[in-house]
Amino acid sequence: MESSKPVIVGYDAISALGVDLEDQWQRALQGESGIGPLTRFPLSQDFPVRIAGQLPDIDDLPYPFLSARHQASWSSPVFKYSMLSVARALERSGLEISPELAPRVAVTYSSAIGGLDAVLNADRRLQAENKLPPPYANPNSCINMVGGKIAIQTGAQGPIVSPITACATGLTSMITGAMFLALDRADVVICGAVDFALVEPIVAGFYTMNGVYNPKEGQEEEPPQAASRPFSLNRRGFVLSEGAGAVILASRKFAESHGLPFTTELAGWGMTSDAHHFVAPYFKTIKKCMQDAIQDAGISPADIAAVNGHAASTRVGDKVEYEALRALFGNTMPPVSANKSLIGHAMGASSVIESIFAIQGMQEDVLLPTINYLPDPEIEIDCVADTKRQLPQEYVLKNSFGFGGCNSCAVFKRVN
Repeated sequence: MESSKPVIVGYDAISALGVDLEDQWQRALQGESGIGPLTRFPLSQDFPVRIAGQLPDIDDLPYPFLSARHQASWSSPVFKYSMLSVARALERSGLEISPELAPRVAVTYSSAIGGLDAVLNADRRLQAENKLPPPYANPNSCINMVGGKIAIQTGAQGPIVSPITACATGLTSMITGAMFLALDRADVVICGAVDFALVEPIVAGFYTMNGVYNPKEGQEEEPPQAASRPFSLNRRGFVLSEGAGAVILASRKFAESHGLPFTTELAGWGMTSDAHHFVAPYFKTIKKCMQDAIQDAGISPADIAAVNGHAASTRVGDKVEYEALRALFGNTMPPVSANKSLIGHAMGASSVIESIFAIQGMQEDVLLPTINYLPDPEIEIDCVADTKRQLPQEYVLKNSFGFGGCNSCAVFKRVN
């Protein structure tokens, strides 16, 4: 019987590893880190965060929506990077959104933080110069405007929503897209997420929450590339990064009838709410989220070849994710790859970028390395440490957990 699950016909990502997806992939295979000094804004001598995963500039790329006039109005980088990821994902898919197709093309592309930088800049100008905000300040700050600009860019006229589940936003966008397809409200969905959280009060706020990487007092200074270390004994918080990723979902029927090639199916998904704590993850509901995704795919835990972990490098979060994996898989836990060791934590965009890396790995029978790994006796996990690992994968489980107890998990299936 032909599967009714949605298929992935195109994708693109921009991460701390670079702008071009193939370049990022090759660097990731080599275990290179995209983390470096924080230079997005001037740092005072006592500013507590000094490293980050920053994106390269894209202003010299030949895309018509990146005009100087466009950027003057839409100043927050969330717009140009999200639009670039979508343009290239559509190019990769080979799909042209004609006026006839447009009413059946949905958009769920979103952001966890959006263009807060535009509001901050407007407020600083108001306080320092007593000048009113520019007319595009508020539109820049509206999270749903990211999807709105993408719809204008592509001509998509189907349902449009902006799902926000903190760090799980990118994966939740894909799950929401799968819902539209399952309900026959769309044939194609433009999914993904973008975040540029390297804004002074946001960066400092994560520090005061004890979330971002904080070197141990008295410890020798380490290179930035060594700071993000998921599941490791010496993990000390996540490294804040920027990123954008787009995934084009389609019904299998539509993809086949329009000659759109695909290799991966979104075979199953789960979503749960911890209803427990505003940032600390909860074992019971995280386990259920993974379990629901596997059951929705119609398989058993034993069918999962590998796990792409959320693995943010926090003391509590990594431990709870491990405990949930152990409870679900028992002594046959599959190998786990943690991509944030390479690219840092790109907030809402992290889960879609990591999903793209997982999908690419399925196509090439390879798992990306988790760098900076030092085994933790309390986390007995088969971490794909230091170097890539060759492994055929029919099913991969992707985990993503966000502030507020927002959990999203998905099972990807290789179909050819």
